[in-house]
Amino acid sequence: MMKASLNILKVTVAAFALAGLTACGADMDDLDTYINEIKAKPGGRIEPLPEITPYESFTYIADVDGVRSPFRPDTPQAASSTSGITIDTSRVKEHLETFPLDTLRMVGTLNMNETAYGLVQTSDGLIHRVIPGNYMGQNDGRITEISDSEIKLVEIISDGIGGYVERDAAVGLTD
Repeated sequence: MMKASLNILKVTVAAFALAGLTACGADMDDLDTYINEIKAKPGGRIEPLPEITPYESFTYIADVDGVRSPFRPDTPQAASSTSGITIDTSRVKEHLETFPLDTLRMVGTLNMNETAYGLVQTSDGLIHRVIPGNYMGQNDGRITEISDSEIKLVEIISDGIGGYVERDAAVGLTD
């Protein structure tokens, strides 16, 4: 009994497959007509390729006709290196100079004996007292002013061409 139903199933699947294949090839007259119409139309004109101009080579000769060598610094370096801004390498670094400036937080101020101290918290959670003249941050940041809302400092950073420039920075009071 099982063998008979299996044979019937095989015959049914074969019949559907045969019907599906015959449906794919039937009535393609409209497609053939369309293809013949397209082939009967005249072909279009193809534009010619643009003319290719030959490559003109350039021989670089330094310092001729006022052209600067790309391997020598430009003239502004002389001005920036003579600006007089230098880093004091003989100065002993303070503890807060080991921390990047953006990781330091001002947490308050303290007035003792008519001296205003800024309270700075480091990323390790310790709080340090600072006064104008102390250094903090990794760019030789010297503290210039302490107010109730921020600590102002001047950093010395590289100008990118061999010299240094001063940049104002501040660490604001955090809530």
